[in-house]
Amino acid sequence: MRRKVIAFGDYYHTFLHSLTDKEQLKVKYVLSLLETYDRLPVKFIKYIKDGLYELRIAYSGNIFRLFFIFDGDKIVVLFNGFQKKTRKTPKREIEKALKIKAAYYGRE
Repeated sequence: MRRKVIAFGDYYHTFLHSLTDKEQLKVKYVLSLLETYDRLPVKFIKYIKDGLYELRIAYSGNIFRLFFIFDGDKIVVLFNGFQKKTRKTPKREIEKALKIKAAYYGRE
């Protein structure tokens, strides 16, 4: 299966450009897994709520999260990405992603 990955707004690109070259490669690798495979282990993907998922990326002791949704056969990589520094995903990041999701559906 091959899904189309779409970035909504500048959120993904801004996040990606804040990373080192090697961190960017790791993010793109994990995204390619999401693009290609029907199911991924919880190591890489976690359901948050209201159709919102987080892509989990670990590289060289750093942990990154990138929020996305499924829209039909597309993966919309939208929303904010961030470096995780706490045990739980910060609520403000989840709320931000949900607002961006609402904006995404508001434009269609």
